[in-house]
Amino acid sequence: MRHDKLERELRLLLMLIENHHYTVSDICDRQQISRRNFYYYLEFFRDAGFIVEHVKPYYRIAKESPFFRKLDAAVHFTEDEAITMRQILEKTGDQGPTVQRLMQKLDKLYDLQIVNNVELREQLSRNVNTLYEAIKQKRVVVLRRYSSPHSNSERDRVVEPFLFMNGNREIRCYELDSAMNKTFKLSRMDDVEMLELLWSNEQKHRSMFTDVFMFSGEKTMTVVLRLGRLSMQVLGEEYPKAERFIEPDGEGHWRVEMPVCSYIGIGRFVLGLFEDIEVLGDDAFKLFINNKIELLNTKRL
Repeated sequence: MRHDKLERELRLLLMLIENHHYTVSDICDRQQISRRNFYYYLEFFRDAGFIVEHVKPYYRIAKESPFFRKLDAAVHFTEDEAITMRQILEKTGDQGPTVQRLMQKLDKLYDLQIVNNVELREQLSRNVNTLYEAIKQKRVVVLRRYSSPHSNSERDRVVEPFLFMNGNREIRCYELDSAMNKTFKLSRMDDVEMLELLWSNEQKHRSMFTDVFMFSGEKTMTVVLRLGRLSMQVLGEEYPKAERFIEPDGEGHWRVEMPVCSYIGIGRFVLGLFEDIEVLGDDAFKLFINNKIELLNTKRL
């Protein structure tokens, strides 16, 4: 019956989520399925929109899959919400096992990292709330005594905050003194003060993007490739987040059109499988690859 098959699919899906322990043979033995059926299920999961990663010798379903992102948004709390909930639990004065379990789950799920420092946790919650309000009201804030490891200094930063990042652990801001967009960590600021001053540089705000090769930048370039079977498989296995950009393009070929923040990462991929890849665009990337090839030929002489 169909519900029996669905139960088998769900059991396999649960086993594959962040799998780091079970090989294909282990999974087939535990799920009592053949290797052929296992690979059939992997294709089914891919068709359903899940990201299937292959980090030898393990297959797993990535948490970045669209389904998990939707589920996470529906049932998870933001970090400031989790901190607020923990504060409420602490203030009840209830030391019973149920309350203790709830606090332990919040600490584990949201990686608060400051569980034993109540004062610091409350300060972080205040900072997050102040930054939220500043973004909504489009107000300038002062990040008091912000600690920078690069300059080995601690000073106030006057900024226009506009985007929370990385689970509310970082915030993207336009800094008035340097006239630059920067990413600040909430853990490095002592306090946040909201000023009466409104944003005056909104047109200069720039988000930060990270491409599938883990290069980051404020701008992206679109690269277009035509892949053979080998390069398609390598791209999908080594860079699972690229799978959504891969589309069939005739018999035995696939087209990839994806944004990148730097030509370096995708350039390494192309040069490593050059005979199996046709570079269709953009012109700047073609020039980048040609220059790399000329440099390699020069070094061989």
